[in-house]
Amino acid sequence: MILYNSLGQTKQEFVPHSPEKVNMYTCGPTVYHYAHIGNLRTYIMEDVLEKYLRFSGYNVNRVMNITDVGHLTSDADTGEDKMLAGAKREHKSVLEIAKFYTDAFFEDCAKLNIKRPDVVEPATNCIDDFINMISVLLDKGYAYVSGGNVYFDTSKLDTYYVFGNMNEEDLAVGVRDSVEEDKNKRNKTDFVLWFTKSKFDSQELKWDSPWGVGYPGWHIECSSISCKHNGEYLDIHCGGIDNAFPHHTNEIAQSEAFLGHKWCGYWFHVLHLNDARGKMSKSKGDFLTVSLLESKGYNPLVYRMFCLQSHYRKPLTFSYESLDNTAKAYDKLIGRISALSKDGVAVKEKAQPFICAFKEALDNDLNTSLGLTCVYDVLKSDLDDATKLFVIGEFDKVLSLDLTEGKPAKTQSVSDNEASAEIEALIAQRTQARADKDWATADAIRDRLREMNVVLEDTKDGIKWHYEK
Repeated sequence: MILYNSLGQTKQEFVPHSPEKVNMYTCGPTVYHYAHIGNLRTYIMEDVLEKYLRFSGYNVNRVMNITDVGHLTSDADTGEDKMLAGAKREHKSVLEIAKFYTDAFFEDCAKLNIKRPDVVEPATNCIDDFINMISVLLDKGYAYVSGGNVYFDTSKLDTYYVFGNMNEEDLAVGVRDSVEEDKNKRNKTDFVLWFTKSKFDSQELKWDSPWGVGYPGWHIECSSISCKHNGEYLDIHCGGIDNAFPHHTNEIAQSEAFLGHKWCGYWFHVLHLNDARGKMSKSKGDFLTVSLLESKGYNPLVYRMFCLQSHYRKPLTFSYESLDNTAKAYDKLIGRISALSKDGVAVKEKAQPFICAFKEALDNDLNTSLGLTCVYDVLKSDLDDATKLFVIGEFDKVLSLDLTEGKPAKTQSVSDNEASAEIEALIAQRTQARADKDWATADAIRDRLREMNVVLEDTKDGIKWHYEK
């Protein structure tokens, strides 16, 4: 399996620290509000990665934190605690907010067929673990106390920004606010491990510590929770690309200082989901949720398929037109599969070439778009129906689109053949590629449709197609 590793910015063969065992960590939500569909794109792709690793024979231990304290609105050391802001907004306690939005997050995950991680750990469960890690960092000289807070001293590192695509001026911009507001730091890139009353005296959740009553910084949470449940060696750390700096950068700094050796071998970052206003963000006020899509009549799995049609390392542009095209493709695909005969016994020997093709697609940096194409290749093949259902069922262990369980929409005719289903899928992919300004992919799909003698027509109701006469 070849994966793009953000640590080094190259594609690399995936080799876990221990054979057949993968320790995996995914940054969980800060549970102060609903997750928007941009957040959930990251969790969908992490879910596919985990399921494909299991499909490939690995024993995976996936750990996820729940941030219910310590995450400030700047993602660094400035602004208000997001949990406190959520509590003020809804006139509830922080713990009430955390419980409500944690439950809402996992309800959304269930609708999107995102598997619950093996370990889900709220930060507030691990205060003693954070204090222990901070104490070790102080003993080793990697941390210092200033103004009542505990800071990590980045000057003790040979290299701070290990992802390698930011220069010193970029770093200065990224931390300028914290330099202006926090005079206790020795260096502009230092970050807080533990806050005391010198930050927020009104903080609702506070604990005793050797440095005074306070609460942990956001970055220490993930390092400590991962070490607690995955041990000293982490194979894959996942998250959105916006977490690379400062969050993941700080995780690496403190984890390797604490452990005394390299911590994580592979970093898997998913790029942004954009809408007409740019990157999708809660800070813009109105944002798209799974519940909103459902209220408009969309099956949440249509959004999952929408994400799988694009590569996780490409920005993805959301529009209802693109989602409508995906919905048509999904309905036709489900209709074609549901029309297959359930009688007979699968011939697994004949299935192997198709499964190998699927593995080849996913082994190439998790190419889910090509993985979806493999489904259409099975439908077009001369395999008997029972073997087709078996192969597609195997694919769906990773894709998780309910391909062999779903029912077609009421408007879907089971007489639609596999060519029609494939054409709708290609049109949806081409529409998305154009929205993402991925002209090479869009042109390649256009050429493929021409080879199939398909003519596209733009109408007020969207793109229509017919065969060239």
